[in-house]
Amino acid sequence: MPELTRRTALTATAALAAATVAAPRASAEEHHHDSPDSFDEVYKGRRIQGRSTGGHHGGYRVTVDGVELHLMRNADGTWISVVSHYDPVPTPRAAARAAVDELQGARLLPFPAN
Repeated sequence: MPELTRRTALTATAALAAATVAAPRASAEEHHHDSPDSFDEVYKGRRIQGRSTGGHHGGYRVTVDGVELHLMRNADGTWISVVSHYDPVPTPRAAARAAVDELQGARLLPFPAN
């Protein structure tokens, strides 16, 4: 059996870390091509709403206190917003809640169209 060297241990650790980062956060069961359900709720004192906008690409609109939260769906089915861009979540509702958490009481400002 080969001896474990520092280089082998570091290589194995780096490979494991890279595989963990690259793993999708949404399971195969959560990856749907159809639009998520609509929602309308108060979360931490903020009104969050979401609904399908229809269209060929399955558009979805989310607002926080009436201001649109710009969302994007990733190839793996997860969602991100302009507020929590580096933390993918499984649904638009989760993205809205993450944005409220990140805003910490601050107002959401409209995202410029251009």
